[in-house]
Amino acid sequence: MNAAADTIAAIATAAGHAGIGVVRISGPLAPAIAAQLLGRVPRERHAHWASFADRDGAIIDRGLLLYFAAPRSYTGEHVVELQAHGNPLLLGALLARSFELGARPARAGEFTERAFLNGKLDLAQAEAVADLIASTSQTAARAAQRSLDGEFSRRAEALSAQLVRVRTWIEAAIDFPEEEIDFLAAPALRAEMEALRLALDDLLAAAQRGVRLTDGLHVVIVGRPNVGKSSLLNALAAGERAIVTEIAGTTRDVLRESVTVNGIALTLADTAGLRDTDDVVEREGVRRARAELARADLALLVCAPPDESVDPGLLSALPAGATRIIVHNKIDLGAQAPRIEQRNGNSHVWLSARSGIGIDLLAAELQRHAHAGEGSEGAFSARARHVAALQRAQLACTQAASALAAQQGELAAEELRQAQHAIGELTGAFTSDDLLGEIFASFCIGK
Repeated sequence: MNAAADTIAAIATAAGHAGIGVVRISGPLAPAIAAQLLGRVPRERHAHWASFADRDGAIIDRGLLLYFAAPRSYTGEHVVELQAHGNPLLLGALLARSFELGARPARAGEFTERAFLNGKLDLAQAEAVADLIASTSQTAARAAQRSLDGEFSRRAEALSAQLVRVRTWIEAAIDFPEEEIDFLAAPALRAEMEALRLALDDLLAAAQRGVRLTDGLHVVIVGRPNVGKSSLLNALAAGERAIVTEIAGTTRDVLRESVTVNGIALTLADTAGLRDTDDVVEREGVRRARAELARADLALLVCAPPDESVDPGLLSALPAGATRIIVHNKIDLGAQAPRIEQRNGNSHVWLSARSGIGIDLLAAELQRHAHAGEGSEGAFSARARHVAALQRAQLACTQAASALAAQQGELAAEELRQAQHAIGELTGAFTSDDLLGEIFASFCIGK
């Protein structure tokens, strides 16, 4: 092994000129580099006060040196951390000195990649590191921390164990066809398959909620012209982000704004009022509004006096699975009080976007939809690839159940094998090198 090529270094954090910066080194040369910088062999898991010098003995900076011997470190390798002042010039000089002593620059995400390859983290936990760093709300940060603590991984492993039990049953029945008992038709096997289906459905739903917490809800505000869509965006964003006038058709394009409401990250999209028009520009705005609606996680369908009905075309334009909240705006024009009601499976919220009355009720309803089906205290972060893998497992289990009903044991066993492979992709039990490269390339340098 080339120790120099296998020893990496990077600036892990830099908190500005007044803060603390860290240069992190990992690999077989880390103890030797630490000894050069410290002037003596460092003591494991001990903070050393050190004067970090360049090759000519000139002091670069003074700070702390910590040494973590393998395998008791973040990466599972020898790791050294140099804690110095946060000035990027000083940190850059320390980093250059570590290169002179044998390290090489770390790739994006290489520290966490080594932690995964050395068995310190599984893949879902490794991705949670990046999700934690990128969190835009306290709710998302807590969800990422639960994934990092292994909540998602434990549920995936429990599901995999259920799959193994069912596969063992079916494959045993295939291996002993001469037995008089028809094991494939046993009620207990059907019960196991049903329990497997329910567990898979639950984990898929939790992962979908995790994606919403990680990426934020894509919320599209739609309605007829002049019902107060732009005013609603401004109220939720707590600022004048959209132009508001009394002229119908003011909004011509999709206006997107990232906000945090009650700890939930939202991407709000204000759209052109939906109506038939001869104006070429406005007609293009309407087309874009409908396209935005087709991608919505949640739609705020805004209506206002005197006509408080919701266009049936808006409801039919929503993608399958997208939820909707009917917003009855401009209650300040009448005698109505702010409130929430449930009607025909839809939430209805009465508010005034202009005065702010009832906006807190809408914020609470957005939070409830983000955590639909599970309290936020049990939520974990997830990614689109996790949902895709679970959907493949779900399809395979459905096909396995159909094969069992037709007494096709071999086909059922193969479908369940495919399902287990998909579940294994969540934690990295089955993962291609290309996927690993794509995942860790999305990390920041130093992690």
